[in-house]
Amino acid sequence: MFSGFKETKVKPQLKMAVHRFQISANKKSAILKQHIREVAVMLAENPPREEKAKIRAEGLIREDNAVEAYEILQLSCELLAERIRLIASTKECPPDLLSSISTIIWAADRVDIPELITVKKQFKAKYGKKFEENAMNNVGGILNERVVSKLSVEPAAAYLVQVYLERICEQHEVDWKPQNPLKPDELAEPMVAPVGYSVQYAGASGIGEVTPVTVGTIHTDREANFTKRDTTDYDNNDRGGDDGGMAIPTTVAEPISSSAAVAMLPAAPYVPPDAADNKKNKFEEVDIYVPSIPTAPANAKEDESSNADAAYDELAARFNALKK
Repeated sequence: MFSGFKETKVKPQLKMAVHRFQISANKKSAILKQHIREVAVMLAENPPREEKAKIRAEGLIREDNAVEAYEILQLSCELLAERIRLIASTKECPPDLLSSISTIIWAADRVDIPELITVKKQFKAKYGKKFEENAMNNVGGILNERVVSKLSVEPAAAYLVQVYLERICEQHEVDWKPQNPLKPDELAEPMVAPVGYSVQYAGASGIGEVTPVTVGTIHTDREANFTKRDTTDYDNNDRGGDDGGMAIPTTVAEPISSSAAVAMLPAAPYVPPDAADNKKNKFEEVDIYVPSIPTAPANAKEDESSNADAAYDELAARFNALKK
């Protein structure tokens, strides 16, 4: 009837579990205080690291709930240790211990207390597998609702996370207001995933946010019309004609538009007014009048020859007169 259940084995395990719960709760409480200070520092920064603080606050809530559940389970273990003789002497589970025993069985796999695993096996051996299944499935609502809620894996509500942050700021005198206040339909929902709105721009270098500037760009393919188009020249007259010459592919550049060509010309260098005048005077061309060469008349050679004959005759007559 009571095969497998040993009073001498269950009571020490329950006592040890009480001490384990106390040690684990104290350890979690110390870590919680450290994390609370870190959250206060995050919210005190400028700008506040609000999203990271929310994630840390959700972890605080989970650890806080675990400590709360540990304290309740610790009380249940103390009660069962004190009534172990009653449990051992009765076949059925006492009605006033049904919730405590079922809660211990349910929580054994959800807490880091190894002694509860041994206690769970002992109660299964005493009350049967059906009793264990009812405890694991919370049949009839026999489990401690507070323990079930605090050990739940569901994330905390967004409203609870914000309340934790506000309480932390009040405790450490931090002036902080949420950058994105919760909407009414978001209060009972889990905290939304972070999007990075609280992450500082260029925080590692300290330069800060730089506003991007959009400048105009010229699309050379469209505005400058300077694209190259691969075409194949199959002119047989220039590439061999009917003699079997191979057509050579050539690259033809499209003409540049006049507006683009003007935009591409470099600007004329600046010349001071005085220098421009001196340069003009120095290199200015001088108009020089050069008369044209007169042309000889058509009968110039005939007149010249006739005059020469007359002069010769006159000279010959003078020479003859001198001889006489």
